[in-house]
Amino acid sequence: MLTVYINGTGCISPQETAQGGALLSPLREYEQVRLATIEPDYKQWIDIKQIRRMSRVVKMGVGAARLSLEAAGIAQPDAIITGTAYGCLEDTGIFLTKMVNQQEEMLTPTAFIQSTHNTVAGQIALLLGCHGYNNTFVHRGFSFENALLDAIMILKEGTAQHILTGGLDEITNDSHQILSRFGIYKKAPVKTMELLKSPDAGTIAGEGAAFFTLGVSKTPGTVAALSGVSTLYKPLWEGEVIGHIMKFLEDNNCTPADIDLLVTGRNGDIDQDEIYEEIVDALFPEHPEASFKHLCGEYPTAAAFGVWLANAIIAGQKVPEPVVFYGKAPEKINKILLYNHHQGTHHSLILLTAC
Repeated sequence: MLTVYINGTGCISPQETAQGGALLSPLREYEQVRLATIEPDYKQWIDIKQIRRMSRVVKMGVGAARLSLEAAGIAQPDAIITGTAYGCLEDTGIFLTKMVNQQEEMLTPTAFIQSTHNTVAGQIALLLGCHGYNNTFVHRGFSFENALLDAIMILKEGTAQHILTGGLDEITNDSHQILSRFGIYKKAPVKTMELLKSPDAGTIAGEGAAFFTLGVSKTPGTVAALSGVSTLYKPLWEGEVIGHIMKFLEDNNCTPADIDLLVTGRNGDIDQDEIYEEIVDALFPEHPEASFKHLCGEYPTAAAFGVWLANAIIAGQKVPEPVVFYGKAPEKINKILLYNHHQGTHHSLILLTAC
C-alpha cells in the first residue's frame, strides 16, 4: 500500500508559526473576539511590486506555500491543490462596495478577478511557473479535507510525485459582521487561553493558511505520514460519529488504544464542544487530548492549522503546554488522530503516523 508522506509544512497564523524555531515559542495570547494572522516579511518570497497588488489572503497563501516547499527542499510541485470556504473576501468586499457606490458603472475588473476562490492557487502557480494540475475545493467545512483526499488519490494514481496542498481562509470586517449575526461568535472579548473553559455559546473568529508538500517518498526533513483522511456530513446523532471513527481506525489497521494523542477542534462554544465530550468518553476516556482553535480561532479550514500542529508535535516528540487540554502525552508519540467538526455539520478525521 502506497504511503503518503508530509515532506514539508508552512503555516501563517495568529501565532508565530512562520518564524521557525521552537513550537509556539513565544506564545501569542489575545483577549478579543477575532484573531488576525501575524504576517511575515513577504518580500523574501514575492517581488515588492506584486505585493502591492495582492490581497492579504493571497499573500498568506503564497507565503505558507513557499515555507512548505522550502521545508521539503522542492522547487517545483507537480500539482497545486487548495481548499478555502470563503476565498478572497477582501477583494469581494471591495468589488461589491464599488458596484453599489458607482451604481455598477466604470468598474475596474481587478478586484473581481482577484475575488474568485481559486486566485491563491493560481497566483502560487504563476509565481512558481507550475503548469501542472491546479484545483481549488470550495466545500465549506470540508474544503481542506477534500483537497487532501484529492492529493492522496492523485499520488496513488502515480501521475504526480510531489503535490502542494493547503487550506486557507481570512476574516474581514464585513464577513465578521455578517457571521456575527448568526450568533457564531462570542459577544464579549475572551482570553484565548481561557476560551476552551468558556461556559457560554459562541467562539472567536480566526484565519490562517497552512500548506503541506505531500509526496510518495520521504525527504530528509520528513517526520510524519498522512495515513488517512475521512469526512462525515450531518450525522444524525453522536452514535453515528462514534461508529464512523471506529470504522476509520479499523480501515487504517489501528484501534483507539493505538492513538497516542487525540487532537480535537474544541472552540469554546458550549454547544459545539458537547460532541467532543461524548466521543472522548466513549472511545478515548483516558487518552491525552490536545486542542488548537484557541490558538488560531475558528474558521472552516482550521483543520489545516491542526494538521500543521500535529506534524510539529511528532517532529519534536513533545506536546507544548498551551496545547494540552487533558492528560499528559506519552514520551513517544507515534500516532495522532485529529477529530474536528465545523458548525456541527462537517465532521472530519485525519490520522498522522510518525515515520
